[in-house]
Order: sequence, then structure tokens, then C-alpha cells
Amino acid sequence: MFGPHLILEAYGCPQNLLADLGLVSQTLDSYPEQLDMTKIMPPYVFRYQGTVPDDWGVSGVVLIAESHISIHTFPEKGFVTLDIFSCREFDVDEAINYFAGIFKPESWEKQVLMRGREFPRSLGRATSIVEAERTRLAVASR
Repeated sequence: MFGPHLILEAYGCPQNLLADLGLVSQTLDSYPEQLDMTKIMPPYVFRYQGTVPDDWGVSGVVLIAESHISIHTFPEKGFVTLDIFSCREFDVDEAINYFAGIFKPESWEKQVLMRGREFPRSLGRATSIVEAERTRLAVASR
């Protein structure tokens, strides 16, 4: 397996927190270290203004060697999403508590996907997958 992907959707957050570009940036900048993960670039954070007036918000992402962390806020709707995708295990409940402490939601929903179920962790395994696929394609094309 490649690793877990936490999808968190939080509701009822204070508008001032969700509108705070600096808070989103600081959160993305400091959190990889708390996960013992390796930030490979500074966070990229920006304010978004869509065609629907109340759909504005702050979005940001930080790339980590283990994959990425992203945040998207909708201040007018009190809504924020968080994604943490990593090739390494991390404590999902601890991550949720950390972000809940920052954005103060009234409620949240989480999904955890295990990505890359057949991701080859070794060259030998990768070779066997590729060879099997080539054999399957050769048989199918006859």
C-alpha cells in the first residue's frame, strides 16, 4: 500500500479564522514537522475569489517528500477542507484534533482512503507486476 489519505470536511468555523491567509500559511508551514515529514517547498497560499460572491476563500498547499497537505476555506459558509496524503502512516485522530484546534469547527466529517493498494514497494515486485501486465496485453492482442 502507498499510504493513507485523510479527507476532512469541517463545518461551523469562525469566518475570521477561515479568512486569515497568514493562519493558513502558518498552519501549512509548521504542520509537516509535527508529522515528522519533510517539507520540500514553502506553502503556496492564496486568496480565491470565484464568480459566486460568497464562494471566496483561502487555499493553500505544501508539498512534502511524503506527498502533500492542502487546505481550502470558504469563510462565508464556515467551511474548510483538509487533505493529508502521505506515503507514511500518521495519526489521523491527532491530525483532526490539531486542525480542529486551529479552525474551531462545530462539527466535521472524515474519510480515510488507503491509496495505492498495489503500489510496489520493491523493484522485484514492480518487475513482476509489469511482466504480468505485458503478458496479459500480449494475450489480449492475439
